[in-house]
Amino acid sequence: MFDANEETCWNSDQGSCQWVTLDFPHTVRVSQLHIQFQGGFSSRLCTLEGCRTGEELVKISDLYPEDINAMQRFQLEETALDTLKITFENSTDFFGRIVVYHLQVLGERL
Repeated sequence: MFDANEETCWNSDQGSCQWVTLDFPHTVRVSQLHIQFQGGFSSRLCTLEGCRTGEELVKISDLYPEDINAMQRFQLEETALDTLKITFENSTDFFGRIVVYHLQVLGERL
């Protein structure tokens, strides 16, 4: 998912509301999220939450990806955080599985 290798991917278990949590080694200001799903195994709704160390997660944004194989890019309201949680809701797969080939979080280190 992070190695830019087309042969590798992250795949969830089946069921609703799968998620990925990213803990950054330093505070970052996130401005974009790039994600590539496997068509047929994508999420119709991605909820982004984030927080600084020692704080509770707060909602940053809802994203509505398409069910396609192409890289999708989302502009985010710039937010300073140490942890980012991406919750994949409403999978296009009957069993609720999600497959992510690429995930990039863009921004700057603070």
